[in-house]
Amino acid sequence: MIINGNNLRSLFVGFKASFQGGLDGTVTHYQHVAMTVPSSNREEDYGWLGKFPRMREWLGDRVVHGVSAHGYTIKNKPFELTIGVGKEDIEDDNLGIYAPLFKGMGESVAAHPDELVFDQVKAGFSTPCYDKQYFFDTDHPVLDANGQVISVANTDGGSGTPWFLMDLSRSVKPVIYQERKKPSFVPKDKETDDNVFDRKEYVYGVDSRDNVGFGLWQLAWGSKQTLDKAHYKAAREAMMGMKGDHGRPLGIRPTHLVVPPALEGAALEILNAERDAAGATNVYKGTAELIVCPWLA
Repeated sequence: MIINGNNLRSLFVGFKASFQGGLDGTVTHYQHVAMTVPSSNREEDYGWLGKFPRMREWLGDRVVHGVSAHGYTIKNKPFELTIGVGKEDIEDDNLGIYAPLFKGMGESVAAHPDELVFDQVKAGFSTPCYDKQYFFDTDHPVLDANGQVISVANTDGGSGTPWFLMDLSRSVKPVIYQERKKPSFVPKDKETDDNVFDRKEYVYGVDSRDNVGFGLWQLAWGSKQTLDKAHYKAAREAMMGMKGDHGRPLGIRPTHLVVPPALEGAALEILNAERDAAGATNVYKGTAELIVCPWLA
């Protein structure tokens, strides 16, 4: 191939099309578990987390629900992925290997939020959330009906492969995916670019700015116990019976069971089987949707 402006533009269009094909064709799960929040700053503060406002009878003045009870900040991080194409490969029309490479680049960029979000979920047993407790913990502080601080759990411990039961029906989700800059595909393919002039290499890169954090712990149950009917039952009952400050029921309804591939069979037994292991009717059939996520492996 003769290297000139027109041919390089055509090359860029082809590489970008392969990239876009991989980006558009990748199945992701993060959008179910995380709420995407556009960011316009270096970091964003989520002081409103922990508030579950509700309608009340209007007696006297209005009661204003503040949004700064908790200080919880998510700082954006930069990410990049870059591919170099040798000048001699272009001159010799040796470009067949690059189409799948750029498609894989698109697939990797599409999977990036999944990796961030589900790594965050896995880290919930040892990473604090807005109330300064670990996201999955046994002693989240909540005020009871008498105004006394009590401890509330959203985990039952264990030491096995973790699985998660979540209420994903609300606008707020268990995880926050914060997006400052969407991925953009950029070429460095001018003859005067240092990479071309010094190294005979045309460079194509993608960069973004984003990060993740925790939303509401009340909407997720994390367990390292055996995934079976008894522990699934306990998790559902604990979540649906959960109360907020002053003893008010939160109305939580678990909607999704989120598991790594190793627990897919156990999850299907609970959610799809007509009968349980003892031969009795499986009363938990269809009580949640199943998400099997490879990033939890």
